[in-house]
Amino acid sequence: MPANTLRIALLHLAPIPGDLARNRRLVETAVTAAARLGATWIITPELVVTGYTFSDSLGTEWILPQPDAWMTHMSRLAAQLRVTLFLACPEQDRKSGKLYNSLFVIAADGTIAGAHRKINTLRVGSEAWSTPGTEAVAIPVAPFTRIGMMICADAYTPAIAKALQTQGAQLLISSAAWAPGHHGPNGEWERCTVDTGIPLIVCNRTGPDKTLDFRQAETVVAKDGRRLLSLSSARSAIFTIEWDLETQTLATQNYHTHFL
Repeated sequence: MPANTLRIALLHLAPIPGDLARNRRLVETAVTAAARLGATWIITPELVVTGYTFSDSLGTEWILPQPDAWMTHMSRLAAQLRVTLFLACPEQDRKSGKLYNSLFVIAADGTIAGAHRKINTLRVGSEAWSTPGTEAVAIPVAPFTRIGMMICADAYTPAIAKALQTQGAQLLISSAAWAPGHHGPNGEWERCTVDTGIPLIVCNRTGPDKTLDFRQAETVVAKDGRRLLSLSSARSAIFTIEWDLETQTLATQNYHTHFL
């Protein structure tokens, strides 16, 4: 792989609602497989360790301040594999006790480089357990000076992506659990790239959930108002893409699919 190219793995996974042990094993297996495929950046979908509609069966008492024991294990795994891992996982604020739907970035040395708390949360239904985040902060993540993170519906309002642009983000990364249909994505991701001039890589999920069917949900790469790639799979899969660091676009339209 050329020095100016970054191989990114998008973990298009099918978590089971409320099955923490199974979902964590799935993530660990997928991360290890992605590293073997040569990926040095690995991105997970929203709420990958819980499934979307987990709180009615699993509750929320298990959600701890991060890093908890499993996050610590994943940090060690990232360091062992020398990968940068964008890991979606609920967290409890250590001071307030409030719960957040969050996306962490673990650097290739195993340190947590930063986190984003979902801002545009639903206040009823499956997301009622989570408190809305208050800000989006662009952070340094090698090989970029700064990147911006979002979660799913954070793309719905322009202000979040624009705030990351103002802070100097060179690339936007989003975890998502956004099913197609009446309330499905309708140009929000593409609009983010028009509003900011920054490319956006979205890792969506797949599989059935209790109330939504994600089997046709799309993982997306967008730039300049259009989708460069739109990928889907009815079962858990890893999509690997090549990103050109000089031109800030896909190095090739080709991608690799690895089924789990």
